[in-house]
Amino acid sequence: MKKQTRCIHSGTHMDPATGGVNTPIYTSSAFHYIDSGDQPYPRYFNIPNQKTVVEKLAALEKTPTGMVFSSGMAAISTLVITLMKSGDHAVLMDDMYGGTHAFVTDLFERLGMKHTFADTDPAAVAAAVRDNTSLIYIESPTNPLLNVIDIQKIARIGKETGITTAIDNTFASPVNQNPYELGIDAVIHSGTKYLGGHSDLCCGAVLADEELSARIHRTAAHLGGSLNAQTCYLLERSLKTLYIRVAQQSRNALDLSRYLSTHGAIDRVYYPGLETHPGYDIARRQMSGFGGMLSFEINESKMTNAGFMRALRLIKPAMSLGGVESTICAPALTSHKKISREAREKLGIRDNLLRLSVGIEHIDDLTADLEQALAD
Repeated sequence: MKKQTRCIHSGTHMDPATGGVNTPIYTSSAFHYIDSGDQPYPRYFNIPNQKTVVEKLAALEKTPTGMVFSSGMAAISTLVITLMKSGDHAVLMDDMYGGTHAFVTDLFERLGMKHTFADTDPAAVAAAVRDNTSLIYIESPTNPLLNVIDIQKIARIGKETGITTAIDNTFASPVNQNPYELGIDAVIHSGTKYLGGHSDLCCGAVLADEELSARIHRTAAHLGGSLNAQTCYLLERSLKTLYIRVAQQSRNALDLSRYLSTHGAIDRVYYPGLETHPGYDIARRQMSGFGGMLSFEINESKMTNAGFMRALRLIKPAMSLGGVESTICAPALTSHKKISREAREKLGIRDNLLRLSVGIEHIDDLTADLEQALAD
């Protein structure tokens, strides 16, 4: 089946009692266990609604299986703790989601684990590998600068060294990129973003093969980051429209990036779909679409970030991303606030940087809103 069809039909549990076309919500936290075999329990990640969502996500990411979590950070932290122990080392990209960066810098030393941040270059990642490296963790495109890394080259490094590779695929979504097919071992999502898609859910996922998923499952049962049945149901419903949402968001983002790149009040635009983007050729090779996220820098001699965002009428200044509505934020004050100013400046995350999550509104309305705000 094509992705559009898998979004709708994969994983759906037909209720034999009613014949309903949607998966029922199984609200029980207690299940009959004699002769049941599976012994369902929410914290064991095996209740029907959890399994249904996993089956749909695995079909979209083209992995054998996976797990769904209560947040993206629950997914990330469970994966890391599964793959690393005291004395182990991880290589991560320096340009990455601020919450992941804070998790590493706040907790790794306390847990006796080491790390190295490498730039968006497979050669830099390879050079950072040590004898005790047990994890290579990347993002592509990155948050918030939309840098692109060659996923196949990273996967090859992992295979050659026997190191597990993982990618945060949130920005691309399964619609635009399938890293497992490119050789990555574990694919992570903050489902709060594109998978949920309506700015009303908090969830996460890790998709992998059976062996790695079983290891993650053992850790996850201890940490308890499971997702309740009601949210699983809403997530499954949202996934049915994932393809059409992301396709429209990607089209809008490409048009807006082209518009902003020619505007005199904008210093720079970061979007992998622009031919001037340094990662354009790689993105075109490993992505089927360039995604709904872009970032840009305001010319501070003409206006401030705060003044620009207050002038917007349609696009909402808000945290998070991936919803059907367009939102905007300053990473230095939101997603990367926990990173020191010095570290942000080193990464290129300047105070005048804005991150725009493009929604599914009509492109003319979005362009007009940016135009009037930039004219103030």
